[in-house]
Amino acid sequence: MASPPPERRNRVLPGISGLSLYLPPYRVQLQDWCAWNDESWEKTRSVVGRSFRMRGPAQSVYTLAANAVLRLIEDYELDPQRIGMLALGTESSSDNSAGAIIVKGMINDALEAKGMPMLARDCEVPEFKHACLAGVYGLKAALRYLAADGAGRQAIVVSADIAEYALGSTGEPTQGAGAVAMLVDGEARLLEVDIAAGGSDSDYRTVDFRKPFARFRQAPRDDGQMQDLPVFNGRYSTSCYIDATHHAMAAMLAKRGGRPVDYFSQVDRVFMHRPYTQMPTTGWVMAYLFALAADDEGRAQLREYCAASGVDADALLHELDTASPFDESIVTGASDGDVFPLSRKLRQHLRGLDLWQSLVVDKLSLGADAMRDLGNLYSAALPAWLASGLRQAADDGIDIAGQSWLALGYGSGDAAEAIPMRVADGWREAASRINFAEALGDPVDLAEAQYLALHEGRSSDLVPVPPSGEFVVESIGTVDGPDFHNLGVEFYRYVPTSN
Repeated sequence: MASPPPERRNRVLPGISGLSLYLPPYRVQLQDWCAWNDESWEKTRSVVGRSFRMRGPAQSVYTLAANAVLRLIEDYELDPQRIGMLALGTESSSDNSAGAIIVKGMINDALEAKGMPMLARDCEVPEFKHACLAGVYGLKAALRYLAADGAGRQAIVVSADIAEYALGSTGEPTQGAGAVAMLVDGEARLLEVDIAAGGSDSDYRTVDFRKPFARFRQAPRDDGQMQDLPVFNGRYSTSCYIDATHHAMAAMLAKRGGRPVDYFSQVDRVFMHRPYTQMPTTGWVMAYLFALAADDEGRAQLREYCAASGVDADALLHELDTASPFDESIVTGASDGDVFPLSRKLRQHLRGLDLWQSLVVDKLSLGADAMRDLGNLYSAALPAWLASGLRQAADDGIDIAGQSWLALGYGSGDAAEAIPMRVADGWREAASRINFAEALGDPVDLAEAQYLALHEGRSSDLVPVPPSGEFVVESIGTVDGPDFHNLGVEFYRYVPTSN
């Protein structure tokens, strides 16, 4: 385990002190989905996961976010008046003007109904957007706020998204919906976050994964919602993920000194953005291969791996050493976008070595199994995995105090953040409040016809789960003037907990 520098051992850094989740109750079992679509369950289970959640009737990205924030306030018995920032990270906004203020309004309605103090008028309400990286940017902004004019207060960063893909697309089994709220303060009780030691990367990728307004040429839905289907290119998106996370890692490791490749054995746990089960493994192993290629001794080790796997070593090193592996053929559609084919072959060889246990299993396993039942939560995927890992450690009695963790976020289009974290010494009490099992709850498994109807926003025989202690979309405005306008505006209602 990597030890913190001497000057940091006796002081608590700012960071994350609480995590609460909200998942909609409607679930698609991927084994069922495979049967409906004549797909391989064995391959889907290995690559993607076990199930995903869908937003239900009377739910939107804002109700998901508000439900997670309300649970955070209640789970950690927070004083709403201390919250100086309420930040929303999402790529599923349905309002191009307001964002986190919508969530604040719902929370205050619920707090007032409960006879509790409301969030203060001087609470900042920014929204962050950069695909799946939005919540990480929100976390960094909250830490900067607490280090400046927000000193002595707390912040809440909620990541909420609805991941929808077209029926029949390669992304369809990687859907999901949910929200994770993070309590951020000056003395972290869960994870100390050292953003000064982190690394950033950004580079424009034209056709990686986009949501242009031109997509909204669609038939009206019965529920009044918009369907937020992305424009994406699968193999290219995977290459973009690999490239961006590598450069963010390289920027972080350059600040540490010493041999960058040594970090891969020093870090205790790794948590990455996970659009599906296999992607973090791919990204982490690729970061290791890049580090080997940049190191004299590492290149010799790579040549040994290549000799054993039948991969041309010189060609592999060229593949890993190319500054920008993307060319115009990808943008025009002439290439499938897989710019690391030799590395992919080498990764398959590494799976059979003892190295795989220490490099991948030992680093990426904590909390990973439960994540197979969440699907792709976009901006909420990384904080959800952190929550899952902390809660598993608390439940299983694993001693993680003082461990060195890496949070590696990614957002299509293209940007990444590598942020070192340290598990707080008194982490266990705060981790025991993480509501992961409660958020998974007792879901409703959808039949094929129900899934298709819910996906397309049509009515079906699905009996909605009665809301309890949460927010719903009560109506959507339809008036378009001339003297009053509320077209498309969502109106919300808090439904108290049923007895």
